[in-house]
Amino acid sequence: MLCLRHIYAFALRRCQFRTLSSDTLLSQLNSCTTEDQVFDLVGKNKVKLSEKHVGSAISLLWKFQKEKSHLLRSIDYIKNHSQFLTLRILAENKIEFMDNDLLVDTLYNILRFSVEAHDSLVEELVMEAWRRLERFSLPTLSKFAMCLNEQKIYSSPLTGKIADIVNMNLDSIQDIRILSVLMTSISGVISQSFQERLIQKAELLLETVNFIHFNHARRIVQFLRNVRLTYRPLLEKCNKVFLENHSKLDVENISLILGLYQSLQFNNTEFRLVIKRKLTESIDDCNNTVSFTKLFAALGPMAGPEVRERLIATALLMAEEFNYHQALVVVETMEEMECRNSHLIQKIASLLDKYLNKYRPIDLVKITQALVLLHCQNAELYTKLRRLLVGYLKVNVVPSDISMLTHVLSMLPSSQVDEVVINRVDAVLPQCNLRDLNAFAKALVRWVRHDQSHQQSTSGPGAKLLQKLSNCGYQRLQKASDLDLLLEELRYISGEWFEEILVEETMNTCLRLMDQITWMNVLEFSSFLIKTNYRCTPLLDRIASVAVQHISKISPAGMYIILLPFTIMNYDPPQSEEFFETCIQHFSSNLGCFEPHLLVLLGYSLAIAEYFPPALINAIFNVDFLAKLDAQLETLPDTLNWRVRLRLMELNRAVCLECPEFQIPWFHERYCQQMQRKGNGSTNTAQQQIHRMLGEILGGRQYAKVSVLTPYYYGIDFECILDKNKKPLPYMDQSIVLADLVQWGPDIQLLGKKGLPLGAQRIAVEFLDSKTFCKNSCHLKGEFAMKKRHLEILGYQVVQIPHFEWNSMELSSKDAWMEYLKKNIFETK
Repeated sequence: MLCLRHIYAFALRRCQFRTLSSDTLLSQLNSCTTEDQVFDLVGKNKVKLSEKHVGSAISLLWKFQKEKSHLLRSIDYIKNHSQFLTLRILAENKIEFMDNDLLVDTLYNILRFSVEAHDSLVEELVMEAWRRLERFSLPTLSKFAMCLNEQKIYSSPLTGKIADIVNMNLDSIQDIRILSVLMTSISGVISQSFQERLIQKAELLLETVNFIHFNHARRIVQFLRNVRLTYRPLLEKCNKVFLENHSKLDVENISLILGLYQSLQFNNTEFRLVIKRKLTESIDDCNNTVSFTKLFAALGPMAGPEVRERLIATALLMAEEFNYHQALVVVETMEEMECRNSHLIQKIASLLDKYLNKYRPIDLVKITQALVLLHCQNAELYTKLRRLLVGYLKVNVVPSDISMLTHVLSMLPSSQVDEVVINRVDAVLPQCNLRDLNAFAKALVRWVRHDQSHQQSTSGPGAKLLQKLSNCGYQRLQKASDLDLLLEELRYISGEWFEEILVEETMNTCLRLMDQITWMNVLEFSSFLIKTNYRCTPLLDRIASVAVQHISKISPAGMYIILLPFTIMNYDPPQSEEFFETCIQHFSSNLGCFEPHLLVLLGYSLAIAEYFPPALINAIFNVDFLAKLDAQLETLPDTLNWRVRLRLMELNRAVCLECPEFQIPWFHERYCQQMQRKGNGSTNTAQQQIHRMLGEILGGRQYAKVSVLTPYYYGIDFECILDKNKKPLPYMDQSIVLADLVQWGPDIQLLGKKGLPLGAQRIAVEFLDSKTFCKNSCHLKGEFAMKKRHLEILGYQVVQIPHFEWNSMELSSKDAWMEYLKKNIFETK
């Protein structure tokens, strides 16, 4: 092939002339209807072909391919055809004669045939385009930028030059297609201010252009993903375009959009419901592995039980036909679906085993993680995966790759720390960011716990490396000077290593960089603070201050994230009323922009802080809204679905107890009964101690009840009843356990207490473990403060026993515990 190429090159360089028949030849090319006709014409006229003929021939070849479905395309046939090689050599020798449009069109079309970026033709076309860059029209510039993006040239000086041209000409761009292509292409080299200008321009064109193709909107969403910015106003405009064009969206584009939304943590109920219906209707049409795999990936995670069973049944029938890439897509989707069909898991595992040597390291990581989380039982496959992963680990030098490989190796069953792994981790530690260090720490903690030989020792290799990890983490935090970069590293950090070792130093660093909290990053910072469960009042005050000062710049939907740390951690900032009222006013006029589940979570969060905005409460407890919420919940992951249903119940309970004037009925009786049947009644050691001592203090266990359920389904650890003289009353009649508690009549009026002797009082005794408090504080968290408030409304006198008091040195004997209980039960007001 190389010899042939050199012969062609020699001959063709001697034929740089134009022929009188060029127009005729162009007409003949344009009249071709198949690739073979084009190749036949090229073979017969190679000496006569001008740069226009060459460009036209390559363009025609792609045009014919583009008109076919993906399954029928013959890219490899075209790429390997001898006359295609002729065209490539001709094109390379005629680059200087091409005009700007032809030059970029030729590059674009050549790349369609999977010609490598290092091919001499591609390199020459790119270099010539770079030389002419400033003379390109905007459409030509955008097409060239797309070609660079396809070659993964994201951050080169060439990309920077394109960004500079776009910056100078941004005001003149009126074509949304051109803008969207340029935005995605230059996203890796732009400044913060330029990013804001691009977003403003995109918003303007989305509002003013009459027709917008869904691909233009998809590229804008991709731009936001590239710059890691969840800018809801722009996302909502793009989502509107997708809804208007939903009939034109195929499975592949739906998968792309859903993936972008997931990475941006953006959700739109209307879009998901429309897409879910469209995908469900197309199940029967997906009768080949290519279309079915795409459908399975897009529909599986949001499908209901019946549709999931159909998808799994079809996957079982097609499994033997899946290629290596399709098998990977299926197993990743099964992980997301939390699939428990053992037959399909075994079939896909066998298929993955068959293709194992075809996968890249990142694919092996995905496969291992999916199989472990799916509880696949295949020891032989895990052994092969371990061998391949360790092999890649030995030769890898990129810290993020090594952390990824190490983390997934630690997930393998019966995995033990390996000296090779220890040495590789040790070698890259100084280059690691906090995310990498956290991944290493998780893996090492898991290995140290599994390694019996070092279980009781702090001198093992894993323990020593953990100490070195911690030192590297401290050093990186102390050197941090940019809050945005720090937040980027902290975004996915979790686990006990961070919580126990680094969280305090992280807070000190955030305090040092506190002035860098702005309206642009306040939502991300607030999310991070929620995750830490660390009550740092100066940082909370800064969040409140930024939110109040720049409220108009923050999305109304962002108010949930802003308010959440204050309600969870039960903290009122200075000018608390102004802060809450400003946030409430900002979202109250924009309730329509909230996703149903987010509105429920917002309502519950405010209820914790004793705020019940009428507009919000009436919007949630509305038949139409609840129907819309039910429809949305069907498309959400199971964990989020469960959490939203729980929060709706808790909000319903809070409104009934604290705001009876709203006349909202209690409609969660059946839900609570179902939850009660699923619950477990286990008690910890401290609770068992308290129960025994309560029996002694009160005169017998018949005077105290364990795990009592109140009206509105609050569970309390212990309950006892004292008469007006503080004497305990026995539980003789089990039928009146709840009869005396506060009840609401049909007209929402308080009926009072019945069934107890005059002056008697129910006492709720609650043991508060560490989850009841913030990590660094003895201050009760918001939801538990709300529970105390509600129990008091229900007629209880609440005695709370914090774990740090019960387990303190002062209460280190039975007598001390007994005295503590007596004081709290009998001496309370």
